[in-house]
Amino acid sequence: MRDVDFRRYLAARLISVAGTLVSVVALPVLVYRLTGSAGWTSAVAAGGALPYLLFGLVAGSVADRVDRRRLMVGLELGAGAALATIPAAHAAGALTAVHVLAVGFAVQTCFVFFDAANFGALPALVGRERLTSAYSAVFGGTTALELVIPPLAGLAVAAFAPSPLLAVNAATAVASALLLRAISGPLSAPAGPSSGMRRDIGAGLAFLWRHRVVRTLTLVGTTHAAAAGAWVAMLVPWADEVLGVRSSGDARLGALFSCWGIGAVVAARTTPRLARRLGRARLALAALPASLVSGLAVLAADQWIPAVAAATVWGWTHSTVVLNAITYRQHVCPDDLQSRVNTTARMLSWGVGQPLGAAVAGAVAVSGPGPRGGLAAGLAILLLGVIAAWSTRDLRHAPREET
Repeated sequence: MRDVDFRRYLAARLISVAGTLVSVVALPVLVYRLTGSAGWTSAVAAGGALPYLLFGLVAGSVADRVDRRRLMVGLELGAGAALATIPAAHAAGALTAVHVLAVGFAVQTCFVFFDAANFGALPALVGRERLTSAYSAVFGGTTALELVIPPLAGLAVAAFAPSPLLAVNAATAVASALLLRAISGPLSAPAGPSSGMRRDIGAGLAFLWRHRVVRTLTLVGTTHAAAAGAWVAMLVPWADEVLGVRSSGDARLGALFSCWGIGAVVAARTTPRLARRLGRARLALAALPASLVSGLAVLAADQWIPAVAAATVWGWTHSTVVLNAITYRQHVCPDDLQSRVNTTARMLSWGVGQPLGAAVAGAVAVSGPGPRGGLAAGLAILLLGVIAAWSTRDLRHAPREET
C-alpha cells in the first residue's frame, strides 16, 4: 500500500462524511420549516433510505464489475451537483418541500452505488494484510466526525437558514471526488468473467439465504432499522412538540443530533470486547432488547436532560447491534462476494427498515398521536424483531467458533 494513496482515500472519506452529516441535520430541519409537518420530515427520512431498497442489488453487482475509481468520482460529482440546486433555489425564492425531497432521493441513490463500490475499494487499495488497521483508521475518523459535526450543524441551523448549509455538502462532495481521482493505486481487483447481472445478484442472495445466522441477523435488522427510521423522522417534531426545543433559535437541537454519534463512539470501543466475551450471535441477542429498552426510555422522556441521556444510551445500543451484525457478516463472507453480500444485506435491513419505520411513524404522527406516537410505532416494529430473534434457534444455539 502506498501511504500517500491511503491518506488521500482517508481524507476523501472524512471530507465526504463531514458534508453528509451537515445534510443529515439540515434536510429535516429545512423541510420542517417549510411545512411544519411531521409527515414531511418522515417523507425525507423514508426518501433518503428508499434508494437502497430500489437499487441495492444492482449496485452490488455493478460495483464488483466496473472501475470503482471512475464510479466513485462520478457519483460524488453528481451528488454535489444535486445538492447545489437547493441553495440556488432558495436564493431565487423558489425552494419547495418537493424539491428538497427529490434532491434527498437523488443524493441517496448516488450513495447506494458509492457505498457498494467502497465495500471493495479499501481492500483493493490496502491489501487484506492491512485491512484491519486501515478500516480502524477510517471508522475512527468518521465516528469522531459523527460526534462533532451534528451538534455544530445543529447550532448553525438554529441560527441561520438551513438551505445555504447544503452548499457545504456540495463542496465537500467535489473535494472528495478530486481526492479519489488523485489516487494512483488500484481501487478495483480483477473482476473475472461475469455470468450476468442476474446470476451475480443471485450469488449474493444465495449466500444470505443459506447462512442461517446471517439470514436471521439481516431480517431482524430490518425491524431494528425501522426503529431508527422512526427516530430520524420524528426527531425534529418530537423535540419541538414534546421537549420544547424549537427548530430555530435553540442551541439544544445540536445536542440532540449528537446523541447517537456519542453512542456510536462508545459502541466502537465496547463492541469488539463484548463480541470476544459473548460471541457475536449472543451479543446480538443481548443488544437487540437493550436497544428496545433504550428507545422506550426516550419515548418516556418529556424533559430535556433525561431525553438527551436516554437518546445517547439508545445510540450506543443501536450502534452495537449494527456494528456487530456487519463484522459478523464480513467475518463469514467469502472474499469474492463481499460487495454483493454486504450491499444486499444492507438493502434488506436498512434499505427496507429505514423507510418502513419512517413512513409508519409519519402516518401515525399525522393521524393524531403526534411525534411521540410515531416514535412508539417504530419501537413496536423493533419489538417484533426482538421476539423473532429470541425465538430463533439459529441465534440461541450458534456455535461459538462461528462468532
